[in-house]
Amino acid sequence: MFEIKGLSVNYGGIEAVRDISFSVEEGSIVTLIGANGAGKSTTLRTIAGLVKPRSGKITFMGEDITGKDPAFIVGKGITLVPEGRRIFPDLTVYENLRIGAYLRKDRIDDDIEWVFSLFPRLRERSWQYGGTLSGGEQQMLAVGRALMSRPKLMMMDEPSLGLAPLVVRDIFSIIRTIRDKGVTILLVEQNANMALQTADMAYVMETGSITLSGKGRDLIADDSVRKAYLGK
Repeated sequence: MFEIKGLSVNYGGIEAVRDISFSVEEGSIVTLIGANGAGKSTTLRTIAGLVKPRSGKITFMGEDITGKDPAFIVGKGITLVPEGRRIFPDLTVYENLRIGAYLRKDRIDDDIEWVFSLFPRLRERSWQYGGTLSGGEQQMLAVGRALMSRPKLMMMDEPSLGLAPLVVRDIFSIIRTIRDKGVTILLVEQNANMALQTADMAYVMETGSITLSGKGRDLIADDSVRKAYLGK
């Protein structure tokens, strides 16, 4: 469904991503794990068109999308749930969701109902301003807003960051539900344990390069991964 070949990205004179290659199968959950500064978020931002690569190729559904602008990327069916949620604090929950569908010309009522079925708390707070929501509710809203574009591939950047453990479990349960509804997931996550338990395929990034890959359940059992990222 999606493939990166030889991707390199520079920030000024710094090589943030160095010649990485990986693929994502349709209907799967794929995760990138690694320390801060490993290049994970840069990879997602480059796919989303927010950062231009120095070299390499990004292919989605057989089409070269390398370096395309964000609106084009969203229109093709790729959406990003950014780190830090980035909801609109002065707009209501309902208005935030409508903005997620800004490229669509059809009716969105059924999709809003689907988001509310996934996140009942958002229905209860539909006319509440985004900035008044709790951190977990804001993350739910960020995911719901991304779903409003009817993505084929959803990228999620640190969805559990700063959330209580119970909320984290809820978020990962919803990630699996979204995948089961036919949306492929590319996940960047510092909670390596939860990410590897959830992912079909995982890649470990270190200083801009992919150093290890395998099925999520296999990497959980890998001694080097356990020591570096699982604290065991």
